[in-house]
Amino acid sequence: MNITCYPATLSGTVAAIPSKSDAHRKLICAALSEEGGTLPLHAPFCDDIAATIRCLTALGADFSETESGLCITPVRRQPQAHLDCGESGSTLRFLLPVAMCVCSNISVTGSGRLPERPIGTLTDAMSAHGVQFAETSLPLHASGTMTGGLYEIPGNISSQFLSGLLMALPLCDADSEIRLTTPLQSAAYVDMTLETLRLFGAEIQVSTKSGLLRYHIKGKQILHFPDDPDIDGDWSNAAFWLTAGAIQPEGSVAVSGLHADSTQGDKEIILILQRAGAKVEEAASETIVSCGTISEFDVNMEKIPDLLPILAVRAALSDGDCRFEKAERLRLKESDRLASTSAMLRALGGQAEEYPDGLCVRGGQFTGGTVDAENDHRLVMAAAIAAIRCTEPVTILGAEAVNKSYPAFFEDYCSLGGKITKDSEIH
Repeated sequence: MNITCYPATLSGTVAAIPSKSDAHRKLICAALSEEGGTLPLHAPFCDDIAATIRCLTALGADFSETESGLCITPVRRQPQAHLDCGESGSTLRFLLPVAMCVCSNISVTGSGRLPERPIGTLTDAMSAHGVQFAETSLPLHASGTMTGGLYEIPGNISSQFLSGLLMALPLCDADSEIRLTTPLQSAAYVDMTLETLRLFGAEIQVSTKSGLLRYHIKGKQILHFPDDPDIDGDWSNAAFWLTAGAIQPEGSVAVSGLHADSTQGDKEIILILQRAGAKVEEAASETIVSCGTISEFDVNMEKIPDLLPILAVRAALSDGDCRFEKAERLRLKESDRLASTSAMLRALGGQAEEYPDGLCVRGGQFTGGTVDAENDHRLVMAAAIAAIRCTEPVTILGAEAVNKSYPAFFEDYCSLGGKITKDSEIH
């Protein structure tokens, strides 16, 4: 599906969608809890959350929609299961170790770039603890039962490997310890995992030795569904609306339902926009952003990799050069995001220079043009926001990729005043 977006002013308020990161974790913990319960999640679900629900169903959980949300009946141990992870890296990396604690024989598939994304660190650790892999990349088959004990993994490859182990090891018979062999990147995502596990009653102790983190996990733990759990508002996707407010000469954009005390690392978008000259106001339950100055800025992307595409749009409109550093892991996302983001900017009349681990974006103006989203949801949304500051329309090829995280994105875009053509009709 191709969508054309036209220059426009976005203004008004949009409600934050549920955090995909928070929902993945709470769905898994709910399915592993003793009694199950209801999470405040409602259909339609984005593709990644649908993948987690589909895989948990294959592992014996049951889901039903109610007025209060999604009612979850816990996992029943299965002799075998097939996990179709779609394009969701979180689903794959979280559920691979979890599955081998509740099922003795699994097959796992994925689509898009997921089979190319690395999982060797995780499969190596699991292979040393009772799991036999017929293959080490998708599609794969695994058998056995994951055991507790000592796990040593690097902390600078993917925090999702660590999160998956942290969710699985409380189910093992023996106690476990995870020792990181390198400093942890994307620590906020691991903090979210720990927060969720503790909400469900898990006991996990964290210590440090020689500057490296260690996690101590008791075996044979029973998770319990908490009273009145909520799902955090999604800072990662709210960043697109907040940045829209920051790049417009007139008007402001407000997002409701965001929590300033969230463990999501992407809430740093507010500090970055402020540092680059935007005006930010916190009013009641809304975060409101409007344009002040559009100054140059530099960002270390190590802890906030998902913000690169939309921050690059902001950078391309600045009054100087902006640098994005420590972003090499972005080459392993739904697209090679360093290459695809720089290609998007150039397609719209901007200037960007790509480095092995980052970008330099030169400030200026957008004209418009055609962007190949390369099956990357964040490229779709970034290009749509860029369109409001273009002099000509922006056509986005493969705009359906937005369904991976935000199926209602273009509905919300239009509700704020955005103008698009889709199937030859203007909205």
